[in-house]
Amino acid sequence: MAEGFTDEGKIWYNGVFVDWKEAKVHVLVHGLHYGSGVFEGIRCYATEKGSFIFRLKEHVDRMYRSAEAYEMEIPYTRGEIEEAIRETIRVNGLDACYIRPIAFFGYHHLGLNPIGCPVDCAIAVWPWGAYLGEEAAEGGIRCTFSPWRRIDPNTLPVKSKAVGHYLNSILASLDAKERGFAEAILLDTKGYVAEGPGENIFAVKNGVLYTPEADSSILPGITRASVIELARDMGYEVVEKRMTKEELLSADEAFFTGTAAEIAPIREIDNVTIGGSKKGEVTSVIKRKFFDVLNAREEKYMKWLAPVYE
Repeated sequence: MAEGFTDEGKIWYNGVFVDWKEAKVHVLVHGLHYGSGVFEGIRCYATEKGSFIFRLKEHVDRMYRSAEAYEMEIPYTRGEIEEAIRETIRVNGLDACYIRPIAFFGYHHLGLNPIGCPVDCAIAVWPWGAYLGEEAAEGGIRCTFSPWRRIDPNTLPVKSKAVGHYLNSILASLDAKERGFAEAILLDTKGYVAEGPGENIFAVKNGVLYTPEADSSILPGITRASVIELARDMGYEVVEKRMTKEELLSADEAFFTGTAAEIAPIREIDNVTIGGSKKGEVTSVIKRKFFDVLNAREEKYMKWLAPVYE
């Protein structure tokens, strides 16, 4: 079982709550055979001021944009999905959790054209700690450049968080683990740095933050956007550009960002130590600020936090 799965609790499925074990689909749903679904990964944090969902509106908005790219009409309003997410957390009695809303073409017919299949929606929540491990989140992780290239915008709408896109990520992740690394780094089809299998990437050089630009085959992450805004507010220069392998390897610091990964330092890439084993000072400062925001200790950014319990 994945961390946090207990086979207990409730899942919101097409507008009603069902027992965890009963949240099932037919083996012939379109999304299972063709990957025709979209989803989000969201986190809820327990703070001294209560439980808050980080950037709920932005995540739900992206889910709808992802659906539009595949001509999928989600049969609920954004507001209904936002409230369903809150209610799912409340029904399960959680103060902090990972949240997985998903929409997919369901059971009607098979064939590449999904038109006519219903769009099914589900929301599950469960406790989930640091995606790359607590030790890695603090001490940094070992990465490798993947032999697999990140999917190209001319083949798929890479800015959509679609189910089928993650086959690309699975291949990169499996390869990295088989070769003894914690995570992969994918290049785009032109050979520039793109992202991790489920994370965006930043490099720090001479106090300036660099991250691959939106056209570098990346999924424009919500945590990525938050870190860019935070860093600029703190006085750091942030440059979005095409990044070469050499630029990343010669960085003073590097780190991943993502809802699951949060902010995870990278200490090594293909046996090259990033920053000559120096502690990532900029990474540490930004990470502390980010977690202050998540823990409702920064009034300026409370707009990013949606309360679960009134």
